[in-house]
Amino acid sequence: MIRLTLILVLASAIGPVQGGEMVLASKPTRAHLIELFTSEGCSSCPPADEWLNGLKNHPRLWQDIVPIAFHVDYWDHLGWRDPFASKIWTERQADYSVFWKKESVYTPAFVLNGNEWRYGPLPPPASDTPGVLTLKINGEKVTAAFKSAGSGAGRYEIHLARLGFGLSSDVAAGENHGRKLLHDFVALGLTNETMKAGAKEFQLPSAGTKNIEDPRNALVAWITPAGKMEVIQAVGGWLE
Repeated sequence: MIRLTLILVLASAIGPVQGGEMVLASKPTRAHLIELFTSEGCSSCPPADEWLNGLKNHPRLWQDIVPIAFHVDYWDHLGWRDPFASKIWTERQADYSVFWKKESVYTPAFVLNGNEWRYGPLPPPASDTPGVLTLKINGEKVTAAFKSAGSGAGRYEIHLARLGFGLSSDVAAGENHGRKLLHDFVALGLTNETMKAGAKEFQLPSAGTKNIEDPRNALVAWITPAGKMEVIQAVGGWLE
């Protein structure tokens, strides 16, 4: 599995707080994880980016829908290097391609709960109740716990990402030359770890140096079965 250190900024807590601790918890019903693979070097990506940006103030955000944008680097050769792109995000999309038995990758590409998806109307709220995913954030420490609604202990993978908002570029070359592009829900760091039933603790490293015009940051997390990419449960929330 792909591993990358999680980059996170912790600021004023939003949500239930006790003694400086912030808690993010999903509902028992499954939240939809919506992933977008995009690139500033792709002329067909801005409409998809704008669609995702529009979820920032949606009433279903975080408890029912959890969006995240991964900027890939395989269009950088067209003349514009996407400043938010990473080879690791390209590798993540390639993992999906293998999982789906596809022979290629493309942008913009949406993934819904681990499955290829064409964006448009949001999926309706889920009715299945896999369990509750909880994140407790205290200083530099995050404790993740998943209480499954099923019986017996499970072996999972927990994925946590820090998201940036209001990230913009004045594109000076490539297919989007002359355009000013604005991005929300941008993945700035991701960590993937195995987790048995119970809790998993993470020590957060220092914050990154991305230029974030919108001061808000978010933390999102999702659970998958060990060795698989289907999403069991997801949660997210604002950090500042």
